[in-house]
Amino acid sequence: MFEIASGLLGSLFGGLFRLAPEVLKLLDRKDERKHELAMFTLQTDLEKVRGTFRMEEKYVEHSTAQLEAIQQAFKQQGEADKRAWKWVASLSALVRPGITYVVFGLYCAFKITMITYAIQSGAPWYEVIRENWTGDDFAMLNMILTFWFIGRAVERYGK
Repeated sequence: MFEIASGLLGSLFGGLFRLAPEVLKLLDRKDERKHELAMFTLQTDLEKVRGTFRMEEKYVEHSTAQLEAIQQAFKQQGEADKRAWKWVASLSALVRPGITYVVFGLYCAFKITMITYAIQSGAPWYEVIRENWTGDDFAMLNMILTFWFIGRAVERYGK
């Protein structure tokens, strides 16, 4: 009986010891997969950062090219003004401000007309003003102010 039990125990332990390396390999593969997943995640994050950096790089290149084009246009305008008669140079210098005044004047006239009609229709003035001043109005005013004040400061800084 002891021989049968020892034979069964020997077989059982032999099988367990034979399976032990396979179980260890399985656990090792599991850890290896976790490691590979972590490395893949880090590599993906790195590529995202690189992509963002490339986009910023392209934006800076575009901005630089745009500023260089503006600078070149001003140089050409200055050279043309030197060769032109005084009144032609003065008229040429008034083109941008003139267009700005006309567009802004039309814009203000339209807004005043709309507000006047709304108030005449019986709406309270404070609601009319609140409803007529939108994000687009703010963007328009901001664009004009930025062009004339920030743009001029940048031009002076460039000189």
